[in-house]
Amino acid sequence: MKIEVGEVFIRSYEYSDKEALVKYANNHNVSRLLRDQFPYPYTNSDAKIWLKHACNQNPETNFVIANEEELIGAIGINLQYDVYKYSAELGYWIGELFWGKGIASAAVRAMTDFAFKNFLLNRIYANVFEGNFASEKVLLKAGFVKEATLKKAVFKGGKFIDQYIYAILKEDFMADK
Repeated sequence: MKIEVGEVFIRSYEYSDKEALVKYANNHNVSRLLRDQFPYPYTNSDAKIWLKHACNQNPETNFVIANEEELIGAIGINLQYDVYKYSAELGYWIGELFWGKGIASAAVRAMTDFAFKNFLLNRIYANVFEGNFASEKVLLKAGFVKEATLKKAVFKGGKFIDQYIYAILKEDFMADK
């Protein structure tokens, strides 16, 4: 899969992404406001484990954000199940060198479009940790709305912080296109 998004694109993972994945993911500024399952430091071993998973997905739900040279970030959805089966959680990250260029917002819109067109979804949501102002801005620019604040729901960096839930409904996304 490959989707052009301005000067970058969203594409499937490749085993050859390992070097760039470690280069951009092994950054405390990238990982500090992500879930702990995104390791820091991010090692070659972490990249190998992730790529084994990401290159063999079915269905494919996790993708690379890349420029012409290499992976510069990642984006994906986590399909939900049971009574939440028409929802998916969106997650993404961008290498620090590429922050503030509008890449994340464009990628979020493109991924949201892809997800609504390719999966039976009614709602896509993203969790943002307190202090991640850039991610809040990305989601708002992409048409998501803040639905909730979960007070002190996350333990990160040795303290309890709030978690914000942003979401977009398929009908609202399609009406805004």
